[in-house]
Amino acid sequence: MSTPEAASPTAASITPATGKLGIMIPGMGAVATTLIAGVEAVRRGLAKPIGSTTQMGTIRLGKRTDERTPLIKDFAPLAHLDDLVFTGWDIFGGNLYDAAKHAQVLDRDQLEEIRPFLESIEPMPGVFDQHYVKRLNGTSVKQGKNKCDLANQIRNDIAAFKTKTDRQVMIWCGSTEIFLEQTPAHQTLAAFEKALVDDDPSISPSMLYAWAALKEGIPFANGAPNLTVDIPALRELSRKRNAPVCGKDFKTGQTFIKTVLAPAFKTRMLGVAGWYSTNILGNRDGEVLDDPESFKTKEESKLGVLDIILQPELYPDLYKDLYHKVRINYYPPRGDNKEGWDNIDIFGWLGYPMQLKVDFLCRDSILAAPLALDLCLFLDLAARTPSLRGLGIQEWLSFYFKAPDSAPGVYPEHDLFIQSMKLKNTLRHIMGEDLITHLGLDYYGE
Repeated sequence: MSTPEAASPTAASITPATGKLGIMIPGMGAVATTLIAGVEAVRRGLAKPIGSTTQMGTIRLGKRTDERTPLIKDFAPLAHLDDLVFTGWDIFGGNLYDAAKHAQVLDRDQLEEIRPFLESIEPMPGVFDQHYVKRLNGTSVKQGKNKCDLANQIRNDIAAFKTKTDRQVMIWCGSTEIFLEQTPAHQTLAAFEKALVDDDPSISPSMLYAWAALKEGIPFANGAPNLTVDIPALRELSRKRNAPVCGKDFKTGQTFIKTVLAPAFKTRMLGVAGWYSTNILGNRDGEVLDDPESFKTKEESKLGVLDIILQPELYPDLYKDLYHKVRINYYPPRGDNKEGWDNIDIFGWLGYPMQLKVDFLCRDSILAAPLALDLCLFLDLAARTPSLRGLGIQEWLSFYFKAPDSAPGVYPEHDLFIQSMKLKNTLRHIMGEDLITHLGLDYYGE
């Protein structure tokens, strides 16, 4: 049987993943060090890439009876893990071994096995302003006369990294910034670039990184709930430079479970009266979210999920009066080991009440790291695919985010299973394979 690449003119138009893929990370803390240490451990055969859809997931092609189910990494022309090169910025000094030890996510014995590799990577000074992240105090910070100067310093860092790598992506793994509303400075690229020169307070550090990346034609993903690329100005730049963007805030623990359970209730037409969610965590993320302004940014990201999945306007008898509460509490003894606890009050036939309680004892960075890896590989694929790169927003990557991005006027899709279907059908489409509808009538016809 011929390969999809050989058979499909669509697949043939995708630029091959030759050479080194540079991954640039603003914020090289718990998530970034867990990602980088994990990739190196997998490359050395010391661990398996569990949690990574690109590395361990399969994709069905054709009918069930065709028995064509390759690994995604063997089907789509993704960059190989051996070709990944890492760099980034951080507001605290030290190399990645020091950062990983401080994060206390990975076991000391595991870190020692790859210590020389981690010690070889030292983050560049980061752009930081305590106005946007109240609970942190940076010690390795760029200085500049205004935000335009700082953004261009980031561009200079990118230009230097471009000399060592063939393609690049950028993924924000930094802290949650304070809640920002869109302003006139966010509406057009011209207004945004004037605001950089004017030191406009509506331009946050994460926006400086995003602008610098997109200006250089580099795809950008946002692992935090900040207002960053989800503004008209940077969407405009994304399309102009053929640099893909996607959603924000990694869908890791509690929201991951929420986007599994809520579709189940809706599919069975079970009502939901209330959903109370609380979290305790003790890492730097928890410390940052202890500030009410940063928490509001996270709260907005987490609260939007149920309304969109359950569609109360279509099912008022089941969901119109749903009471949804989200809490996050900083509890230092837990470190990166987060606990997400949900109490869900549902009702069924004739209105009789029931309850479901979920206690998810999860490891935040262990869940986030494979998502970050997948996003880097898929964004690089999108940048090499003519039918995707010009779109700007890559809605097919909604699978990875609490707050997916979508075209203006189109509501984002939050249902995890619809998101998974969208992702895999996009891969089938760009590789020239038939889309899967699960209709199944072909098996029973004459």
